[in-house]
Amino acid sequence: MTTGTVHLEDLTIGMSRSLTKRVTPELVEKFADVSEDRNPIHLDEAAGKASIFGERIAHGMLSAILFSALLGERLPGHGTIYLGQTLKFLAPVKIGEEVTATVTVREIQAEKKRVILDCTAEVAGKTVIAGEATVIAPSRG
Repeated sequence: MTTGTVHLEDLTIGMSRSLTKRVTPELVEKFADVSEDRNPIHLDEAAGKASIFGERIAHGMLSAILFSALLGERLPGHGTIYLGQTLKFLAPVKIGEEVTATVTVREIQAEKKRVILDCTAEVAGKTVIAGEATVIAPSRG
């Protein structure tokens, strides 16, 4: 696992970092408390079973928040300014599953210190979230 800040001058197209997290019932409950999203599909077994998914699922943003962790801690890292994020939720994340989020440098706009990164989250090799982030990367200059 690579951590730390990668300055704008050291970024290259294709550079990437990943983070894996298991989605536990406790994590879902904590996220519901912080976000105030208490949709029963996330918290109640009966509501989950009655849903189109047939069981409880995690909040989509719980998995998506891993992109923020990657951008702020690993690539580019400390000093990164988040400008924007797009997300497409392609499949649910079930309680107990491991989510692996990855950010990959797609474009570097050195004159503006901006970086565009592809963002994907996968469960067991299946993409569950796809999107892109635009950030201002920390620079030495």
